[in-house]
Amino acid sequence: MQTGKPLQIRERLATEAELAGIHWLDALLPVERERAVAAVRVGDAQAGDYVCRIGKPVTYWFGVVEGLLKMSSDSAQGATMTFAGLPPGGWFGEGTVLKREPYRYNIQALRKTVVAGLPVDTFHWLLDHSIGFNRFVMNQLNERLGTFIAAREIDRMGNPDVRVARSLAALFNPVLYPGVGEILRITQQELAYLVGLSRQRVNEALAALESQGTIRIEYGGLRVLDLAALRSSLFSSKKGL
Repeated sequence: MQTGKPLQIRERLATEAELAGIHWLDALLPVERERAVAAVRVGDAQAGDYVCRIGKPVTYWFGVVEGLLKMSSDSAQGATMTFAGLPPGGWFGEGTVLKREPYRYNIQALRKTVVAGLPVDTFHWLLDHSIGFNRFVMNQLNERLGTFIAAREIDRMGNPDVRVARSLAALFNPVLYPGVGEILRITQQELAYLVGLSRQRVNEALAALESQGTIRIEYGGLRVLDLAALRSSLFSSKKGL
């Protein structure tokens, strides 16, 4: 994967198909939706491109129309800590946009990704005028808090199978990532980047999950069969964890 490239995006208006994948638009009244649609811009990010960089001023509230992004930060020792994977339907950075502060994380494309952006000023206009938008953002913040608490727990776990299971469960979150559905289009190498394990170890964990009937590995992705079990990592408890 290429790394460190600046994001080269030629902004354009969203197509009807792309707008259909922006689920928060459904929460808006007609006049609110009209203003939002006119403001939304989309562009293409290649693998390795940075959508956001630590310290850069916030300009947009971003979402994933198609593809896969990684949210991470670099420590003083040079190590990279991954906070979350961002699959289709996911919008992120609302806390940063609310405070209009510089980014405290990096957002990088793991593959070719179509990114949508709502300008900061339009975001705040919707907050001031739309009850539906306020509810959506509030639900986003609440759900993301729970996700980050779970991610913190994952970081302390020594069992790779549990880490893979709960990381997958986060990617299948229907509130944060409504564009995923039952099938997540992801490679084992991409999942390894997000979990912080080797591709071989991720493959072993996926095989264990599949043997438990929690997921099914399909061509080009993974299908969840039992999301509740994936979230609780029941297969691991049978190993004494």
